[in-house]
This record gives sequence, C-alpha cells and structure tokens, in this order.
Amino acid sequence: MDYGAPAFEARLCAPAQLAARAAALARPLVFTNGCFDILHRGHVTYLAQARSLGASLVVAVNTDASVKRLGKGAARPVNALEDRVAVLAALESVALVTWFDEDTPLQRILECRPEVLVKGGDWPADAIVGAPEVLGWGGRVHSIPFIHPRSTTALLEKIRRR
Repeated sequence: MDYGAPAFEARLCAPAQLAARAAALARPLVFTNGCFDILHRGHVTYLAQARSLGASLVVAVNTDASVKRLGKGAARPVNALEDRVAVLAALESVALVTWFDEDTPLQRILECRPEVLVKGGDWPADAIVGAPEVLGWGGRVHSIPFIHPRSTTALLEKIRRR
C-alpha cells in the first residue's frame, strides 16, 4: 500500500519560492526564525504564541552551516536541516517553513514582508534582525517572554552529565 507523502511536507518551502508562497498565506503574516535543533516544550509553546499574533506563521530555520557559525559547539546541530524543518512543518501552529544559509534571516524577512516579526524573550525587540524593516512598512515587532525556559544547549548538557 502506498501511503504517499505526509501532508505537512507541503508546508516546506525552498527560499526561492518564499515570496510567492507567503503571498498566498492568510494575513497578518507572522515571521520568526531559529535553529530549532532539538524541539522542546519551550519551542512549541513559543511557536504557538507567535502564531496567535497573526493569521499565519512562517518559520525560517538556520541551515547546518549557519548553525555552526553561531558557535553553539562543534557537535551542533544535532539534527540535520531536513529533519528540523520537517518536524517544524508538522506543527499545527506553522503555516510554512523555509531556511537560510546566511548569518541572519534578513533576506527571508524582506521576501515575505511579514506584518509581525517575533523572537523569544532573550531578544530585546530593538535588537531583532529585520525590526527596522518591518516597523518601516507599518508592522509590529514582539519579543515573547519564555513561559517554559528551556534550551537545546541545556538539554544536551543534561544528557552529557548522565
């Protein structure tokens, strides 16, 4: 029996297709980004909260090379990009998942022109990449406080100690 590709795979979006695919999403469009290496409760809570700020949520994910340049450690990312984007695409709160190889997601932000730009509470709103651009076209920028303070780095440390 052929079960076909899971429906969530339709939410995966190559960067070259982002502008067109984002234009077809319900607005206001919310944009966030990150590594999302080992998905945990903090991530899924944050993504659900981000989605609640608009009608559709686009998530841009650092490529493996981009994660390595962030200095999170030689063993990071633990999960390859194709796995990280697939897990994110399967979440109910996520409308579209794309990726970026640059050090910042600015190009993806410019391509999809979100009305709402969001990062987690460890980012002050004025330091969020793309904030001047989104504010410039009349959008909003939010730094969402952590309800469940978790991190992949802390989780990996816990695993290593055991």
